[in-house]
Amino acid sequence: MRFLSFLRTYLGNKYILASTAFVVWLLFFDRNDVLTQFERQGELEELQESKQYYADQIKQERQSLEELRSNPITIEKYARERYGMKRDNEDVFIIQKAGE
Repeated sequence: MRFLSFLRTYLGNKYILASTAFVVWLLFFDRNDVLTQFERQGELEELQESKQYYADQIKQERQSLEELRSNPITIEKYARERYGMKRDNEDVFIIQKAGE
């Protein structure tokens, strides 16, 4: 009985009713509701991890480029491995595994 009286008092108050409806609207029906915010937070974390991965890759590639620019032995190694180049007095045999 006391609960019904308490409930009637608060449901009859238009400010509490409007505030409750506003909060429910923001939590569940708005374009930026709680579930959407959690999804966006997950996407943000994934993008930050991806950004860190690509920043590390760029750093590694810049180091490799600097090594290629400054060291002739590295240039030769890269040309041999990547393009199959050889010196005039040697033979190169490329062995591939079955299915490649």
